[in-house]
Amino acid sequence: MKISKDAARAARQLLRLSHKDGRLDDGRIKEITSRIAESKPRGYLGILQEYARLLRLESEKLEALVESAIELGAQTGNDLVNDLRAKYGGDLNAEFRVNPELLGGMRVKVGSDVWDGSVRARLNQLKNNL
Repeated sequence: MKISKDAARAARQLLRLSHKDGRLDDGRIKEITSRIAESKPRGYLGILQEYARLLRLESEKLEALVESAIELGAQTGNDLVNDLRAKYGGDLNAEFRVNPELLGGMRVKVGSDVWDGSVRARLNQLKNNL
């Protein structure tokens, strides 16, 4: 469902109102959605749909997925998490997974940002260049 520019603008404003002390506040989110659902302004379904999408994107920024070909040591993992928290904020949670298909190196995904330093990615890049 395509939404209007006004609905997208309203959803962005609601997202800004959803923060308390720089973090998403569940209480404010519930209050905002219930008020919109009760008052039913013009295009409220589009507003709520876009608001939900923006909230999902915002919450994904707080989750990091780190894939490596072998299990990372505790010190390496802690250093990586500290670097990511310095870049994205202290609320970041990291999940570590071993993925042998990477062959070597690691891939880090935070929200829509992806850093792929795996051997598999380099081999695919070489293959595409040839």
